Amino acid sequence: MKIVAMDGRALNPGDLSWRGFEALGEFVCYDRTPPELILPRMREADAVLVNKTPVTAATLEACPRLRYIGVLATGYNVVDTAAAAARGIPVCNVPDYGTEAVAQFTFALLLELCHQVGDHSRAVHAGEWSRQPDFSYWNSPQRELAGLTLGVVGYGRIGRAVGRIGRAFGMEVLAFGPHLEPGPLEGGVTAVPLAELFAAADVVSLHCPLTAQNAGMIDAAALAAMKPGVLLLNTARGPLVNEADLAAALAAGRVAGAALDVVSAEPIRADNPLLAAPNCILTPHMAWGAKASRQRLMDTAVENLRSFLAGRTVNAVNL
Repeated sequence: MKIVAMDGRALNPGDLSWRGFEALGEFVCYDRTPPELILPRMREADAVLVNKTPVTAATLEACPRLRYIGVLATGYNVVDTAAAAARGIPVCNVPDYGTEAVAQFTFALLLELCHQVGDHSRAVHAGEWSRQPDFSYWNSPQRELAGLTLGVVGYGRIGRAVGRIGRAFGMEVLAFGPHLEPGPLEGGVTAVPLAELFAAADVVSLHCPLTAQNAGMIDAAALAAMKPGVLLLNTARGPLVNEADLAAALAAGRVAGAALDVVSAEPIRADNPLLAAPNCILTPHMAWGAKASRQRLMDTAVENLRSFLAGRTVNAVNL
C-alpha cells in the first residue's frame, strides 16, 4: 500500500515521528501540496492523509486506485464525503485529540483579554515600570472572572471542558447546543436557548462545528443582542463570525474585547477588518498545536488506517 500525506507539516513540523504510518506501507510525506499537484500526488496513492488539502469529486474520479482517506483533524469539510461514499472510500477523522489543549487555549485568550499580560510585560521591559512613582500600576482595566457568566455555544467535548474550567474559576456557565433541552446539566452548568445565553453572558465562547445553518451566526444582530461590554472568544471556526460586523462592534465599544484563533480565510488576509479593530487578539489557528495533542492525533490517525487494513473501519464519517 502506498500512503501519501498531502500536507503533513501542519501536524508534524518535525517534533513527531511518522514511523506508525511507515510501518503500514510505502509512506510519502509532503509538507504542503499546491492545487496543481493535488491530482498528480493523489493519483499514485492507495491511502491519502489530508488536513486542509481539498479532495473533490473530480479528484476522486481521477484516482481509481484510492481506497482510503484519513483526515488529520476532527473537521472533514475539505473532503467531498458523499462522493467518497459513492465510491466506497471511507473518510476517517480523529474525533477527540485536542479537547484539553483547545479548552486551555480558550482560557489563555480570555485571561489575556482580562489582564493584557503580554502588553504589560512589554511595557516593563521598555522601562515604563521603572519610571513609575508607585510600586504598582496597570495600563488596562483588570477583570476578575469569578462571578461572571460564561456562555458556551456548542456543548460537545471541547465546550464541556471549557464549561468545567469556567466553573473552576467561579463563573456561572450557560450552554447552548442544538440538541440540548433547557435545564440543569452536569457540573452546575445550565442549558438555555441561544437568545437567553446572548442576553446573559459576560463572555461568549464559540465551540460549535461550522454548518450551512450557523455560518455567520455572530453578526450585527447577534452582537446587538449580547450584553454591552461582552467579551467574545472563537476557537472553533472562523466563518461562524461576520468579521466586519465584529470589527464595527469593537470600534463602537459595544463589544469590549474579542479573541479569535480562527478567521474566515486562513492564513489571515491583509484586508481582514479585525486586524485594525481595537481590543482584538488574533492568534494563528494554534489552539490545537500542543505537542501532546498532536501526538494523540497522530496515534489515532495511525490506528484508523491500521484498523482499515485489518478490515475494521473506525471513525468513518461517511459510511
